[in-house]
Amino acid sequence: MSSDSAAPTPFIFQTIDSIGENELDSLPYGVIQLDAQGAVLRYNAYEEGLSGLTRQKVVGKNFFKQIAPCTDMQEFYGRFREGVAAGELHCTFRYHFAFKRNPRDVTITLLYNASEKLTWVLVQPIDSQT
Repeated sequence: MSSDSAAPTPFIFQTIDSIGENELDSLPYGVIQLDAQGAVLRYNAYEEGLSGLTRQKVVGKNFFKQIAPCTDMQEFYGRFREGVAAGELHCTFRYHFAFKRNPRDVTITLLYNASEKLTWVLVQPIDSQT
């Protein structure tokens, strides 16, 4: 990941599970919280702007099947499934969101909380990392 100040920091990885909605919305990158099946539980304001989809449209729906079916492949959904099954996931990779509106190249960080059985998806546009 970039050393840009907008990039997720190690501190966020340690504190994200206790962050409130206002703090979540103030982060300078997209944040999505998923349950073990991939349903969206939380979705911050930055991600709303990035994807063009409101919280009302995504919360409760399956991220990989209903919200971003372009992620339903080994590179993304496969990593998620394997990490949840193993009870351990912390990886970062580049990805292209092929949304019809506003396609984007991004850096994705998947971070699993085994005690809560929740996964955080951090989404940072690559063009904001320069």
